[in-house]
Amino acid sequence: MCESNVYLIDEKGEEKLIFEAVNEVSSYGGGLCLENIFYQRKYILAKIKEISFLERKIILERISEDE
Repeated sequence: MCESNVYLIDEKGEEKLIFEAVNEVSSYGGGLCLENIFYQRKYILAKIKEISFLERKIILERISEDE
């Protein structure tokens, strides 16, 4: 399987794990909808900064509602 962990860049510029075993990412309402292998969903106002398929890692940056 090809799940990835999702990290969000915090205000200090550090990666913080926010969701594990994600297998689907889709756009939703100006942000993203993340879904994991257990069919749990998380909606976040963010954009993708980087994806590493090798490390199975997705890094997000928050976006403001103005963007």
